[in-house]
Amino acid sequence: MKDMIEGTGNIYADLGFPDAEEMLVKAQLATAIGDIIAARKLTQQQAADIVGLTQPKLSQLLNGRFRGISETKMMECLARLGRDVRIVIGQERPRRRNPARIEVLQEASV
Repeated sequence: MKDMIEGTGNIYADLGFPDAEEMLVKAQLATAIGDIIAARKLTQQQAADIVGLTQPKLSQLLNGRFRGISETKMMECLARLGRDVRIVIGQERPRRRNPARIEVLQEASV
């Protein structure tokens, strides 16, 4: 058995992607979009009509291929699905933690 290495919590960073933070945020936003679509039992076409994307583009987003879709567009999709999107600027990061981080938090009920 090979030695196991503990991950950082960001698979994109673990795989060496240069834009790992951005990719993690997009993955979290895509997950929230997918959760809402599933909870509302929407087809991809119905959801695409609501969020303003083509069905193939929405399918790509939901399958983790979201390069070319901005975080802003993904937040607009959430708003079109009836969700409030809040951006909260936190306090200064502790000196021992470098760098400051960006994270997506989803309230418990979808």
